[in-house]
Amino acid sequence: MSEKKNPVQWLRSLLFVGQIYFMMPIIGLLFAPWALFSKRGARACCKSYSRWVFWTASWMVGLKVEVRGTPPTEPGLVAAKHQSFLDIMMIFTAIPAGKFIMKKQILWTPVIGQYAKLLNCIAVDRGKRGAAIEKMVADVKAGLVEAGQLIIYSQGTRVAPGAKLPYKVGTGVLYEQMEQTCYPVATNVGVFWPKTGIYRKPGVAVVEFLEPIEAGLERGEFMRVLEERVETRSNALMREAGFDV
Repeated sequence: MSEKKNPVQWLRSLLFVGQIYFMMPIIGLLFAPWALFSKRGARACCKSYSRWVFWTASWMVGLKVEVRGTPPTEPGLVAAKHQSFLDIMMIFTAIPAGKFIMKKQILWTPVIGQYAKLLNCIAVDRGKRGAAIEKMVADVKAGLVEAGQLIIYSQGTRVAPGAKLPYKVGTGVLYEQMEQTCYPVATNVGVFWPKTGIYRKPGVAVVEFLEPIEAGLERGEFMRVLEERVETRSNALMREAGFDV
């Protein structure tokens, strides 16, 4: 049975979603003169837009955001649970130099695609993911990709709360070949901000940076530890938010 939605909250959600997409090109254009010549400007734009979203969500739909744990400040691999657009903004805002591994089609998205290029995000062809990861690792080692926190969604896509999807081996390949610490991230944001649809629920959306996984584990063991930590903690956060996992 589908959950009954409050009509007033639905209207608030509609207004909220409308204004965040309305503001996206405005904020993007305001920062463009700085962003076109500086990655610092591009990051400032994306973080300013994210903070606008957080602020308006708090009073328009009653949705607050909370970052727990210790976000990394050193270069490393951030392997996160992905449930909606909200966790993208929360993770990016919490760390100093984040860049995403993302599907190639996003580069064609207005504003988002242009800023992804300015930030040196890594666009991969889903049909050629293995080859793309190999090239990206080679670029990092050759110094062609600026050091920072490389964010990857280990399941490869947004996953609705309660849904099961395997962890893809690409995260293990990056961990193994880059020889950097991995920072797992759990979340419950999908309980409030779903992967599709307009309705936003009030509450506290959380992303939590978990205990780091130091470099040096065998790939299979790393993947086991990563999945166990992220899924266990994400389930706990969703239960905390009132979702029956």
